[in-house]
Amino acid sequence: MLKQLIAIIAFSILIILMMPHAQTALQMILTAHNYISEILTEVFSGGAAGNLIRQLLALLAIPVLVALVPALAYWLTRRHWLPHFMSIVGVIWLVQTSALIIQYKAAVSVAAG
Repeated sequence: MLKQLIAIIAFSILIILMMPHAQTALQMILTAHNYISEILTEVFSGGAAGNLIRQLLALLAIPVLVALVPALAYWLTRRHWLPHFMSIVGVIWLVQTSALIIQYKAAVSVAAG
């Protein structure tokens, strides 16, 4: 419990000190998501089912692609799959989804006000 508390405090201090870099990383994730979504717009129809599939693939593509980088590096060195691959995908997905929700809420607030 004490180790987890110290880790959370250390990560919080690290994020506070690295805030400009964290904002840049989040912006890069959002830009990549929008780029993938635009490319998939050309593939899928404009109907409700096409939009759902396009949004789903765009939401899942970035976390999987980003997690593949350390997984491939791990596989090249150890010759077996990265044990926590899905945990990495989950964390990246959570960060990306949070950024998208915040961006959506800000856009709705601007449009309403």
